[in-house]
Amino acid sequence: MEKPVTAVVIGAGNRGSNYAAFALDFPEKFKVVGVAEPRKFRREKMQQAHNIPDDSVFSDWVHLVKLNKFADVAIVTTQDQLHKDPAVACANVGYHILLEKPMAVTEEDCRAIAEACEKNKVILSVGHILRYYPPVKKIKELIESGVIGEVVNIQHTEPVGFWHFAHSYVRGNWRNEESSSFSLLAKSCHDLDLLRYWMGDVRCTHVSSFGSLHHFKKENKPAGSSSRCLDCSVEKDCPYSAKKIYLEKVKHGKTGWPVSVICDVPDIESVTDALKNGPYGRCVYECDNDVCDNQVVNFAFEGGRTATFTMIAFTTDICTRKTKVFGTKGEIICDDSDLYHYDFNTGKREKCGFEKPPSGTRLSGHGYADFYLMDSFVNAVKTQDVSYINTGPQDTLASHLLVFAAEKSRKENRIITINEDYSYN
Repeated sequence: MEKPVTAVVIGAGNRGSNYAAFALDFPEKFKVVGVAEPRKFRREKMQQAHNIPDDSVFSDWVHLVKLNKFADVAIVTTQDQLHKDPAVACANVGYHILLEKPMAVTEEDCRAIAEACEKNKVILSVGHILRYYPPVKKIKELIESGVIGEVVNIQHTEPVGFWHFAHSYVRGNWRNEESSSFSLLAKSCHDLDLLRYWMGDVRCTHVSSFGSLHHFKKENKPAGSSSRCLDCSVEKDCPYSAKKIYLEKVKHGKTGWPVSVICDVPDIESVTDALKNGPYGRCVYECDNDVCDNQVVNFAFEGGRTATFTMIAFTTDICTRKTKVFGTKGEIICDDSDLYHYDFNTGKREKCGFEKPPSGTRLSGHGYADFYLMDSFVNAVKTQDVSYINTGPQDTLASHLLVFAAEKSRKENRIITINEDYSYN
């Protein structure tokens, strides 16, 4: 029997635990043999789930990389601003790397990660999970088949979801640019990556962007409201109520995400205490958030082709992307997993099928794209065949540079020129 690919996990939060769960579903393929995590509860939880020996459990990743390399890969799922140092250090030791998106929060750090992986000849897969989502792959297949002719324009929208945005980008870890990053990078870097992916070899030449923090500000705080939802007199009339987002879910037995994020043991008592004393119980109009709650990005590609992207917080749908691809012979319309091709010549509208998700895996996040990402990464490492990876160093770096250019456009209120190497000015 072949040995499984072995891994150390740096950052045992939601995403790290999710990727590591591949080992629980497919122990013959993948095994977690080490963890580095500063939070005791999260660290011990992963240790117990994967039977990791005590001498391979660390409170700081620095201690892990000081040892001789004892696994094939490192899964780096720390907070965004803490990606660069462990990723570079692990590459220098010789670990293949699965790095959660975004690569890093600055252009310099992104370049450093890509350079370290290429210099040390290690495989890098960045968590642009949407490239592995079956409808996204089907759109790419249809474009490359030529059935819609030449692509002229793509419209792509990410509806974040009203309560999801409040959870993650108003009260949560990605609310503040200084402590994390801007929302286009944190939430939508893989959406801009998709536009490059679908356009193929056609290069983006210019980008412009507009957006703002429109709603979640002190001036929009309702009269008579409190600083915390638990003792707010108008809470029942607020769609962003922490009681609705967290407590009501627990009362109905729903203790997974987002409830599992706000406390270690997601029961009524612990969640109530978290809302009384922690950041997730704060009024959304009194937080230290400063990231955009709506943003549009416009792209000009070679040959006069164009694309637009919209990120919007205020939606019922939660991250169910909407895409339209307009070609000279037809169009593709995708609403999450409903995918249609319309042929101009025949006038026929056809619903398109795509790869069905596997059974027996708990990696169902993002329409099972989490599973496909992990499966591709493990196969790439096992066979040393990087063709399994859709998101390697230079490709991912180019997409991130496009995100940085778009945000520069928004802040400076001007069109940004994209150079052939995806540097910008």
